[in-house]
Amino acid sequence: MIDIDTTDHSKIEAVMETTKGSMVITFFPDKAPGHVSNFLKLINMGFYNGLAFHRVIRNFMIQGGCPNTKKGATGQPGTGRPDGPGLRAEFNDTPHTRGVLSMARSRDPNSAGSQFFVVHAEHAPHLDGQYTAFGKVEDGLEVLDEIASVDCSFGGGGEKSTPKDRIEIVRIWLRERQVRDTAEGGGAQS
Repeated sequence: MIDIDTTDHSKIEAVMETTKGSMVITFFPDKAPGHVSNFLKLINMGFYNGLAFHRVIRNFMIQGGCPNTKKGATGQPGTGRPDGPGLRAEFNDTPHTRGVLSMARSRDPNSAGSQFFVVHAEHAPHLDGQYTAFGKVEDGLEVLDEIASVDCSFGGGGEKSTPKDRIEIVRIWLRERQVRDTAEGGGAQS
């Protein structure tokens, strides 16, 4: 296990294994240090393992990280968070383009906890400066596409964004950041 207290967060990447495949995520600790630190801490605790993507909107984003999506949980998906205060907003100049990892929140900008989303749109400019972008998918954009294209039904709020079939985050684990070619979607790892 990587010691996140002594390792430069820009030299860490996360492998998110889902039932649709894996995505590799790198982080922006220079833009959102608190959000990166919180996400890495939750990963090391195993918090995300067994949760599901509960909100999927093709050509917009996929959202996960709610503890109410764990099998057997009783709360409404999309409303759960870890105990404790919300994260203070770290809005930055990172545009919300395809593959960007950002923190979900309520209307209160300082309410983020564990829920995150990955942008599927080429650009979602209405999110820029309103949500904290703290990482991006370096490898596995095809998995993002596959998740974003699942069949969805209407949820409680009237939005057609609830996946008909469960898309699970099997586990997320950390490793030293790999060297890859710069082509979109990643490439060779060293």
